This record gives sequence, C-alpha cells and structure tokens, in this order.
Amino acid sequence: MSAREETALMGNDSKQALVERSIPFLGEVRNRTAGKDLEAWLNTTYGPDSDLYRDLARLIQVGVLEEGWAANIEVDGPRYRRSLIAEPSADTHYFSITAVYMHSIEPYRGQYHAHPYGELNLVVPVDPGAELAGPSGWQGPGWTAPAPGSHHYPEVRGGALIALFYLPAGRISYDIRPSRSAA
Repeated sequence: MSAREETALMGNDSKQALVERSIPFLGEVRNRTAGKDLEAWLNTTYGPDSDLYRDLARLIQVGVLEEGWAANIEVDGPRYRRSLIAEPSADTHYFSITAVYMHSIEPYRGQYHAHPYGELNLVVPVDPGAELAGPSGWQGPGWTAPAPGSHHYPEVRGGALIALFYLPAGRISYDIRPSRSAA
C-alpha cells in the first residue's frame, strides 16, 4: 500500500470515528431544542473537561489540521473553509455533521445564514484565545446553540478555530439576506 493510500485509509478511519463518536450524543439531544438553555446544558454537561468534548475536538482537529478531510473547501480563501462530514440519516438521528475552519485575529464575519431548526456547535480553538460568537456572546472552548429561526454571520476573533456543527435535518439556509441591524 502506498503512503498516499495509507493516509486516505487513516483519514477514513478518523472520519468514521468522529461520526461514530457523535451518534450517541445526537441520540441524547435529538428531541431537545437549540437555544440558550440547551447551550448552557451542553457547556455544563459536555464542556471542555468532558470525555465527549475532548474526543470530538481531537478527531476534528485530526481531520482539519493533519489529514485534510474536514473543512477543506474554501469559502473565503484559506481562512474560512467548511465541509460536510455526514448527511442527515437514520444513523445520525437525522442530523448532518459539518466542520468549519475560521481564522482571524480581528473579528471576522463569515457567510450570513439562517438555522430553520437550530444548530449545535462544538467550538474548538486551534489558537489559545480564539472565540466564536454565539447566542450568549463570545465562546472559546465549549458549545453554542443558535435557536430555530435564528440567523447570523458566523464570527471569529483571536485566531484560528474549528466549529463542528450538527444541524437537525441538515437544514441551513444561505439564501437569506441580513437585516439592516445585522449588516
């Protein structure tokens, strides 16, 4: 087996491990509604000191930073990339799994979008001090959970981070226009 084939196989293994590690978690949250209450619960129950957070953070960092199978499609050059890891299916309790990589020292806004059914984001700073804007303010290591019907620009500051996000039914809308107050 060539080195390239070996790397591809390892990538498939770590990608599959991430999906498999996500499935029990998705089964646990599948009937909960995203929003500030769920965000607080996620940060208390599965915050940075939890096994789930550490496992998912490690696997998504391997996918983005080492093996290149996650967040490998440029949206706005190399500082803003994303990729779909898993489509919604019965196995994933009808959540999709997507990774986003964003990098900026100054606050940087990504692509405006809406969450018809909400979103759960695992925030994994690559650089110490990197943060993602969420419904409860800036979030370093931990979770954000924008509510159903919410819409926003994803924003990062303080360096590079990865957001591993779970979307109920895979629903996300990029065809929405920002309100004047969001622009």
